[in-house]
Amino acid sequence: MKAIKQKIYIASFVFLGLVCSCTDLDETPHDVLLQDDLGNSPEILQALTAPVYTSLTNVMFGWHGFFDLQEECSDVIVTPARPNGWVDGGTYRAMHMHTWNSFQSQPASLWSRAYGALNILNTSIGIYKNMENVDALLAELRALRAFYYYLLLDNFGNVPVVTEEDLEGEEDVLPVQSTRAEVFAFIESELLEVMPVLNDEKVYGKMNRWAARMVLAKIYLNAEVYIGVTKWDEAIAQVDDIETNGGYALEPNYHANFIVENENSAEQIFSIVFDATRSGWFHYPWKTLHPSSGATYDLGAQPWGGSCAIPQFIDTYDANDSRLNIWIRGPQFASDGSPIYNTFDPALADVQLDYSKQIGHIDETKEYEGYRVGKFEIERGVSGNAISNDVPFFRYADALMIKAECLLRKGQADAAAVIVTRIRERAFAASPDKAKVKGEELMQGSKYNYGTYKNGVMLTTEGGADIQYGRFLDELGYEFAAEFHRRQDLIRFGVFTSKSWLSHIPNGDHRSIFDIPQSALDANPNLSHNPGY
Repeated sequence: MKAIKQKIYIASFVFLGLVCSCTDLDETPHDVLLQDDLGNSPEILQALTAPVYTSLTNVMFGWHGFFDLQEECSDVIVTPARPNGWVDGGTYRAMHMHTWNSFQSQPASLWSRAYGALNILNTSIGIYKNMENVDALLAELRALRAFYYYLLLDNFGNVPVVTEEDLEGEEDVLPVQSTRAEVFAFIESELLEVMPVLNDEKVYGKMNRWAARMVLAKIYLNAEVYIGVTKWDEAIAQVDDIETNGGYALEPNYHANFIVENENSAEQIFSIVFDATRSGWFHYPWKTLHPSSGATYDLGAQPWGGSCAIPQFIDTYDANDSRLNIWIRGPQFASDGSPIYNTFDPALADVQLDYSKQIGHIDETKEYEGYRVGKFEIERGVSGNAISNDVPFFRYADALMIKAECLLRKGQADAAAVIVTRIRERAFAASPDKAKVKGEELMQGSKYNYGTYKNGVMLTTEGGADIQYGRFLDELGYEFAAEFHRRQDLIRFGVFTSKSWLSHIPNGDHRSIFDIPQSALDANPNLSHNPGY
């Protein structure tokens, strides 16, 4: 088994060259693994698919991973300069200011990691499609491939679509850049074709029928952005099947979705499985917490970061909304109850660390400024710098909110309000009357006071009243803050390239997708910059 796995890894990295460089297809090792080598053992075949799932941990929380890519450019989270002198080369500033280019690390990381996984998938699909009695497994792999292409579609738009058939040629071939509409069509057709064969059982951490329906629901929800055509009914149809037949349910306690042992959540449709002792590097507590906060959780490694909430977003919360508790705020204490202190500024050495809502500017903040990201439970006593919480990529609440948004956009605001109220009820258990929302409210603008902001003062005022369905955008923010949703939602609601927040000002509509990474452009003359770059 070890030898077989090693051969598959070698095969996959050869295929990566198809996307990023000039590759001799004669070297693509189609015959490295034959049916005689593998047999038809379901256990062996499932084991050989493990890398395409474990690679998701690196996609999500590898350094400059998907989380950062979606959140650092949004109006919810920022990583400002801190007085400890930690140098990031300006990458987080570029994300916040929307000044990135083709050399930006976060988009390049997604590109290389996604295509690295696609290598393995295409190699595996090419082998398995010639076997008997593996239809369900083959459908699973094709659906997972569509999921990776969904990530690329959303973030880059115009990407090469490479499949197992491209491994079968005899000539040197460099992939051609597909249009966004072509990538959309590929994802849709693949998922529709494999849907009847996909496993409908809840196999935790695996791509099943319901996870595939979520991918379809997502591309239909964003179809107007992707291809200029609305597909609200198609998105609703996917959610209706999940709701009727999937067997998922909202967790009574919102925060139960994010605890350390969250694999038994009834709400998680598709989860990325982390285990700090074996795989993945779920490092966000270290990236967001002040070094002194290590004593709060008895962490084995000192935190280094300062990612925090943008105050304008925090100001939109209802004080009774329990989802506000995903933000670590106020005076901080060690695990034994004793105060912990500031450490960067000698003048504050005897002052208790007190996370304040206020932050100064992207280029200048105090060490205590900004509510820190605490959505995922931080296990006490963790050695090293990773936690084991699994990350829900698709939750049942997400499915329901997709349906609610589509109903709202179809003119059925009251029906949408019923769903939104249902989502809000668990967040307002202590004040149930506040959970109720009316359709007319969802038609209103956002509570977010957009405009540039410094040291608690609005330098410019744009507001959010002019955002169509802005109140619904607010609800998406409360439910999915720090869950890599915000960039996509802001784009769909017309905010991402039109509004200012904190130190960010609009910097062109082309920012709704990232540029093709320079390393890929240099290696493949068939690729070109995205428009505007």
